[in-house]
Amino acid sequence: MGLFKRIYDWLLSLFWNTEMDITMIGLQNAGKTSLLRVLAGGEFTIDSIPTVGFNMKRVQKGHVTLKCFIVDSADKEALPVAKEELHILLEKPAMEGIPLLVLGNKSDLTDHATVDQLIEALNLKAVTHREVSCYGISAKEETNLDAVLQWLIARAQK
Repeated sequence: MGLFKRIYDWLLSLFWNTEMDITMIGLQNAGKTSLLRVLAGGEFTIDSIPTVGFNMKRVQKGHVTLKCFIVDSADKEALPVAKEELHILLEKPAMEGIPLLVLGNKSDLTDHATVDQLIEALNLKAVTHREVSCYGISAKEETNLDAVLQWLIARAQK
């Protein structure tokens, strides 16, 4: 059993009776489905087909609503489009005050954008009136997912 799975099971046992709504948003091929599968306790699969419509899994970890914006950190050419889409989304009244977690997925690939590069490319410093965090992750290697879970759980406890 992988380290991430053990941490996940332990954290899940701490918060088994509460619920957290997480919306994962990102451009095509950013790794949303792969990350969702891994966070829900499943395995990473290489040959995932593109999602048509949406996937929904309930991950019980706390009673709070969060939005996660997932970016393919290895696709630097897509970052301007990701920036535009993110800022359009954040202008929606329904998004007011909701914490934002930006995940730069595919950090296991060479020449991926660093967290600092993502913050600059997505203009995250301009986002106000909400908490904003940014992590580099790899759903495939389960890199930094423990920090992501800790971030989510900390928001669930507030």
